[in-house]
Amino acid sequence: MKAFIYQKYGSPEVLELVNLEKPKPKENEILVRIMATTVTSGDVRLRSSDFPPVAWLIARLMFGLFHPKKKILGHELSGIVEAVGEKVTQYQVGDAILATPTLLPSGAYAEYICIPEERKKGVLAHKPQNLNFKEAAALPVGGMTALYLLKKAGLAKGQKVLVYGASGSVGSFAVQIAGAYEAKVTAVCSQSNSEMMRALGAEAVLDYHREDYSTLGSQFDIVIDAVGKTSKSKASEVLKPGGQFVSVTSITKPEQEHLDELIELAEQGKIRPYIDKVFPFANLPEAHAYVEKGRKRGNVAIEIANATVSS
Repeated sequence: MKAFIYQKYGSPEVLELVNLEKPKPKENEILVRIMATTVTSGDVRLRSSDFPPVAWLIARLMFGLFHPKKKILGHELSGIVEAVGEKVTQYQVGDAILATPTLLPSGAYAEYICIPEERKKGVLAHKPQNLNFKEAAALPVGGMTALYLLKKAGLAKGQKVLVYGASGSVGSFAVQIAGAYEAKVTAVCSQSNSEMMRALGAEAVLDYHREDYSTLGSQFDIVIDAVGKTSKSKASEVLKPGGQFVSVTSITKPEQEHLDELIELAEQGKIRPYIDKVFPFANLPEAHAYVEKGRKRGNVAIEIANATVSS
């Protein structure tokens, strides 16, 4: 199979397309032909070793001090089950799935991957029929992070929610999820993304270049920082008494239940991953360079295999 590996930290050019042995599923695993994956900010950070100075050494000890421990990046995927282990009960050949390769030997930048049917970390589920493979691949990471943070903040019907950095992956999901809960959403982003925000359900859009959201007064139940570029002290200026501030800079621990809820919302037509650009697998380094600029909207998908079916 073809896969992109990186054997040292650096620019997108460290990503190298190679031929590897196709994996074989163990008795509790499914073999997935990967149809699509994404380039997340986490992929870019790991590839470049772009960690905050205070966390740099800890991160390098975790992910590889002198060179990467896990050679294949890719935090999320969608695909088709090609083979199943003898003890697998919930999946069969031909099923369309989406998953994260959390704590697995390989990431999603490959044509095939083996995934355990049950594990403590990482998620796996059948793909919503109304999402194509590229959209399904983009659902887990940004979607689960947004849902986890909003539920941690006590998201409920009728609340007023401000999403800071609303045009990115986490932010675009947060706008839709809050809307699905019948909350009133104010999106903070650049003016160029205002049309996108209204299409995703935001009732109000603020251009952060022209307006300081902290001057809006105490009116929000939740402020979610979807890009790690605002602060609790600034958010407190607009929070109601008892209001909650949550941020992607905090530790998040989304579980299978969060993916299951996202799938239900997707099947109901209440959320849909926003795809900014789609790159062919061979152009993965170019996709990394694009995401590294910090201007992507929603999600950037990588098409690994062409599919004639979307179910």
